[in-house]
Amino acid sequence: MDVTTLTAILLIALPVAFNLAFIELGRVFEYPGILRQPTPVILTRFAAGGSGLIVRWWLFMLTALALLPLAVLVGVVLGAATAALVGASIVVGAAAALVQVLGLVRWPFAVPELARRYAAADEGPTGDATRATIEVVFATLHRLLGVAIGEHLGYLLTGAWTLLVSVAMTATTVVPSWLGIVGLVIGVALMIGSLEFVGPNEAHGWAFAEKLVPIAYIAWSLWLAAFGVLLLLA
Repeated sequence: MDVTTLTAILLIALPVAFNLAFIELGRVFEYPGILRQPTPVILTRFAAGGSGLIVRWWLFMLTALALLPLAVLVGVVLGAATAALVGASIVVGAAAALVQVLGLVRWPFAVPELARRYAAADEGPTGDATRATIEVVFATLHRLLGVAIGEHLGYLLTGAWTLLVSVAMTATTVVPSWLGIVGLVIGVALMIGSLEFVGPNEAHGWAFAEKLVPIAYIAWSLWLAAFGVLLLLA
């Protein structure tokens, strides 16, 4: 199997795996809507999900990690005529994968322990104090790893990677240039979505960005798959 074919297969497989994992988390955990619920509701629902929910989060994390080799392979496929641009895209794409993994890693490894301790806390003042402490820890992890690193930096860097790859597409004959133009729009949308909790929106979020992000990620998934199909047909 040559590099182009391997890249094409991963381009198709990654969005399929990502969306299947996302849908499955939505089915069993009401993700991402559950994140708008109070912390006690989230932790109680998580504890009730058992090991099956933890495995689902672990698999979802792996789909984010898969962007790292994909960024390298895409760079190799597009790199002949745009070496400097594609080199930058590899670095940015690898960074996008890593920050999204950091954002998700709390779910299969840190949140299970918090949920267990929350569920096991005794009734009465001591238990109330324990649960209050766990809620603060969870909220801190959620804001730091989830909102700041996984979402803000993840969307920002994924959007930047998409823009760099799209510009490279328009400078090569590997795939039709229209795919690069579509990618430019998607990349900008992802970068706008990264501003949901920035500046004046930090406390409650920007409603426009909240609605834009899922649309942008669906479009991004289709764009990746289309890229893979066109590589197979080239």
